[in-house]
Amino acid sequence: MSESCTHNCESCGVGDCHDRIEKVKPNSETKIKKTIAIVSGKGGVGKTFVTSLIAAKLAKDGNKVGILDGDIVGPSIPSCFNIHQSAYGNEQKHIVPASTKSGIKIISSNLLLEHEEDPIIWRGGLVSSLLKQFYTDVAWGELEYLLIDMPPGTSDVTLTAFQSIPLDGIIIVTSPQDLVSLIVKKAINMAKMMNIPILGVIENMSYVLCPKCDEHIEIYGKSRLDEFAKETGLKPLAKLPIRQEVVKLIDGGDAEKIVDLMPEINEVIKLLEK
Repeated sequence: MSESCTHNCESCGVGDCHDRIEKVKPNSETKIKKTIAIVSGKGGVGKTFVTSLIAAKLAKDGNKVGILDGDIVGPSIPSCFNIHQSAYGNEQKHIVPASTKSGIKIISSNLLLEHEEDPIIWRGGLVSSLLKQFYTDVAWGELEYLLIDMPPGTSDVTLTAFQSIPLDGIIIVTSPQDLVSLIVKKAINMAKMMNIPILGVIENMSYVLCPKCDEHIEIYGKSRLDEFAKETGLKPLAKLPIRQEVVKLIDGGDAEKIVDLMPEINEVIKLLEK
């Protein structure tokens, strides 16, 4: 890729330069079977929640799982799993990730800060560089699955992940609102332009499940998953509800306890475990 690249592929005469960028490789202490990114062009749709849910279910099924928190400037994965210790280096000068109660390995920019509330005030190049380091310099060990919780948008970090990290596929997360669907389509089109396999789409916050009567309350309007999937040519994977008890567990750092409360994710797990 040219140093003067503007990332505007439509005006570029070089062609599909992203296909010629060499993928980064993990270190000698790491062996990863599948790397899956959880993506949405829009913030606030629940990528972190979906990532946590998938990781917890995969781990419960006996898989060795890692989560790379790709939202460098807005990290929240550690909080979902009540992880507050700092990451550290080992004798091989690799970063040792934190580990949850069920053995899910986690790396996040928050684990590198002296105080969790400290902001990361970096320009895009540094943020993208750290994302790659989290893949190459962390001693992940042997993993069946590495999940990457991506930040919103289609700029530097997402571009770096799509170009540099060998992804086996991405899962798109959306919600019923029309505006969200419009913005999420930008991420989908970006992935298609860069030949990244899209496994399917999950609609989060599809409805609220009443804790007293199990009524489905569509607070964001009628589900658009099937229509959205048809428009984009993607496989509809799941409609995830809002459950009060699940929200409390996530807020309390007990993400590993939500698995049995969210059976809607099971079809996604079957797809990944094929």
